[in-house]
Amino acid sequence: MIVLSTFHSPALHKFSRNIVSQSKRFLSSAEIIARQSKLFSAEQKRQYENLGRIEKIEVNYIGVPENTALVMNKNLSTPYNCAQHLGETHCQRSALALLDGTIPWDMHRPLPNSCTLELLNFTVEDPRHVNKAFWRTCSFMLGAALTTAFKESAKLNLHSFPTPSVRSGSFVYDFSIAAPDFKPTKQEMRAFSAEMIKLAAKDLKIERLDVSHDVALEIFEYNPFKREQLPSISNQNDGVVTLYRAGDHIDISRGPMVATTRHLGKCTIAAIHKLECPDMEGVNMYRAQGVALPLGLHLNHFAFGVLEERARKLNNARLPNEQFAEEPEKESKKALL
Repeated sequence: MIVLSTFHSPALHKFSRNIVSQSKRFLSSAEIIARQSKLFSAEQKRQYENLGRIEKIEVNYIGVPENTALVMNKNLSTPYNCAQHLGETHCQRSALALLDGTIPWDMHRPLPNSCTLELLNFTVEDPRHVNKAFWRTCSFMLGAALTTAFKESAKLNLHSFPTPSVRSGSFVYDFSIAAPDFKPTKQEMRAFSAEMIKLAAKDLKIERLDVSHDVALEIFEYNPFKREQLPSISNQNDGVVTLYRAGDHIDISRGPMVATTRHLGKCTIAAIHKLECPDMEGVNMYRAQGVALPLGLHLNHFAFGVLEERARKLNNARLPNEQFAEEPEKESKKALL
């Protein structure tokens, strides 16, 4: 059974899913995505308008070409805005910020206080923070690719992705579809990979927004998995749920993520495995797995092939029916490869 829109127009149009209760009006995948993005924008605007009087903070940039003190706006200016003062190269290369030497921070997330600021790229001496953010972003983008690759009839429903771990060999997204025994063809697997590359080519800014539990419930009204996860997530974070958006795609993650989809370079979606989740009776749950390199990092064909082969093995990260939370991971100073 072909469930991917592989044989349609050159762009795999938005053929996704929608699982809604009988009491709700049916919305197409495109309508659900547009609705979520509209609600995200409305809440973003509301928070901006409630900032009140803008205070100044001092951001002490540490790095090349020289250390610099910048006067920025509290709860409004972002590390990316700081990079704009430093030059176009910093804007293009910086994937993540590091505050006060210890706190990884999204490039487009407002700065709450005076701080020191380092801008991280993928060639820094200690890549652990940027590697983890990149792997997390790949999972986030994989969720977006799944929603655009499947036909409406597949009834795809995004579940979640586990804690990013470069050492696991693959980034992951778990999802359900109507097909009880989906086995994608090679052509369909290439279509998934192509969707990831298309997202990278769009150079979409990755935005973060902290929202209340009630706002998150409204945004994910048509996704029963996300709604089921929200109480646990908000309880762990004093009623706050952290959302990310790229284009119109929105998902839940504690972050941080890299600045833009453009940071994704070579990418392969290597496998889709059927998962056995005894506590989720009647749900056909699958795990999509991939491997990628940041833009600008290169491997020869043979070496990347080894990584692809490793990414085909079932990733043993927690199952979807286990607690939805990113558990603390022992940091490694090893490079991406």
